[in-house]
Amino acid sequence: MAAKKGGQPKARKKKRAKRAWEAAGPAVDQRLMKALGHPLRIGILTVLNDRMASPNELSKQLEEGLSQVSYHVKVLKDYEMIEMVRTEPRRGAVEHYYRAVSEVFLPSWQMKLMPKSGQRTAYSNVLIELEQDMCTSLETGTFDKRGDWVVARDPGVLDNQGREDAEEEAADFLKRYKEIKGQAANRIAKGEGEPIPTTAALLIFGSARSQKPKAAKKPRKR
Repeated sequence: MAAKKGGQPKARKKKRAKRAWEAAGPAVDQRLMKALGHPLRIGILTVLNDRMASPNELSKQLEEGLSQVSYHVKVLKDYEMIEMVRTEPRRGAVEHYYRAVSEVFLPSWQMKLMPKSGQRTAYSNVLIELEQDMCTSLETGTFDKRGDWVVARDPGVLDNQGREDAEEEAADFLKRYKEIKGQAANRIAKGEGEPIPTTAALLIFGSARSQKPKAAKKPRKR
């Protein structure tokens, strides 16, 4: 079947959707899609995927009202996307701390089902957390303390097919990386491996810097 202009064959669409879904794993389901129906919940879940936090801490980091944050924390808890891990007395009250129940990965095809504001909230929070992680790691010398770190950047120009192929490769990498983490967790639990805090980041995005600058107009001869 011929692809529509600007589109792709249905078979290819189904293949990409299936592979992306498999790469995402069980974390992506109907509960998640409903849980991500509000931009603030996306921000909360993004933070709680990275670390434990209380509604009060989330309110300060996300610069949102405490009552709003507390409400959406409850919604995420009702959807079983987060869990309370501990409580702590604080100024005559009890502060509750939460963390994400499972790691969340949303491939771009599923992100597109969300409102544009939700999409930007999701990846903006990830980028903010990533920047903070990298800066702290560099400042403390943790970033390159070991010899097996990886830093790579490859700006260039792709076409529609190339971007789709790159997205598939990214999904495959993330699926394999989750397997590696699971295997490492099993070895650590058995006392056979050393726990090493590690962050893996993968970005594929439309670059403005790689665009060819417009040629300067030649001055007219008088």
